[in-house]
Amino acid sequence: MTTRDLIQKIKRNHTLRLIHMYYDKFQVRVLKRGTLKNHILIKYLFKDLFLYFLVSFFFFFMVFFVNQILLVVEELLAKSAPIADVMRIMVYSLPFIIAQSAPFATLVGFLMSLGGMMTSNEILIFRAAGFSFFRIFVPVALLGICISIGSFFVNDYLLPLGQIKYNQLMRKIVNSTPSIELESNSVKHLDTANIVIGNVDGNKVSDVVIIDSKNDEDRLIVAGESVLVGAKEEGVLMQFDMNDSTILTLKADNKKNYDILHSKRTVMNVFDSTFLGTWAQSPREMTTYDLTKRLNQMKSQASQDESLIRKINLWGMEWHKKFAIPFGSIFFALLAFSMAFLFGKNNGQMIGLFLGIVICVLYWAVQIVGQLLVTKVGLNAFWCIWTPNILIGLFGLIFLTRLIKK
Repeated sequence: MTTRDLIQKIKRNHTLRLIHMYYDKFQVRVLKRGTLKNHILIKYLFKDLFLYFLVSFFFFFMVFFVNQILLVVEELLAKSAPIADVMRIMVYSLPFIIAQSAPFATLVGFLMSLGGMMTSNEILIFRAAGFSFFRIFVPVALLGICISIGSFFVNDYLLPLGQIKYNQLMRKIVNSTPSIELESNSVKHLDTANIVIGNVDGNKVSDVVIIDSKNDEDRLIVAGESVLVGAKEEGVLMQFDMNDSTILTLKADNKKNYDILHSKRTVMNVFDSTFLGTWAQSPREMTTYDLTKRLNQMKSQASQDESLIRKINLWGMEWHKKFAIPFGSIFFALLAFSMAFLFGKNNGQMIGLFLGIVICVLYWAVQIVGQLLVTKVGLNAFWCIWTPNILIGLFGLIFLTRLIKK
């Protein structure tokens, strides 16, 4: 071997020693700690969870969006409301749809993602890489918290803004097309009055019977053909221009004495508050900050006034909904994590989709029943609104305990 070959060999050996030295340092500092490994796996878990969340979100978004079209838009179009205004009504409804869709999408999306990983043994790879169930749960919980925060912003800021614009536009539409609020052969409740409506053809109503109970006086108004007219005064939403009307007035304390009045033409004003509420600003039109201030003012004036106490409970329900609905994503993330690992060994995605939809329907039903118990029965708003989340969290903890014991 020549001197030149010997020098080159020494250089190569020196280079190899340097490479091995730096690799050993890198292995000690990075690989042995698992930083690179954890980073890749956690990033993969985040991407998979978020992808399935987006797919589920668009599914629930379309369900609620179509429901909104069937309930509101179809009726407006059928009564010849301006198409431009109908499109704006749909836009103003979007914050409500987004806020409702996010928690359900969290449950279904996370169940499908984690269930699929469980079926394909990807969770086994996580466990073999040194991940405990708690460390896998951390990114699941973090993404659930991020979804809740985003949903809360929509629910607390965009929803009140959309509700204000929605009510203003509906007032304009009803004013220009009063027949939108009436259906043929139906009964309409207007504040203190009930209106029995005959056949509605455009702005004309064949027969009208109005039963009005106000203070200590009851009135019965029977009229022939009536015409609905848009408002001509501020605060008046529309007018009933009734022909050949008969008005019977009874005193509540003396039914034997009554007054009868016959008229060829009678005009009845229907005020804004009849359809849009009696309060200047409804709780759905307020942010959490404004609603909290208003509730504190009302509580300071409550004393023994039962009507004000009931109003506080109703407004309190809206306050709790601003938190319970968006932050339901956190409770759903907990439930999805534990259920996916327990029931996702075989066909995890399909089972996750099925269980997720069933749980969402039950959650929605309990939520609706809770709101009815507040508005109709007067039960405590906190328990009625938060019960669905409490039940979801309770079952999530029970399943998580079983998972850890395994």
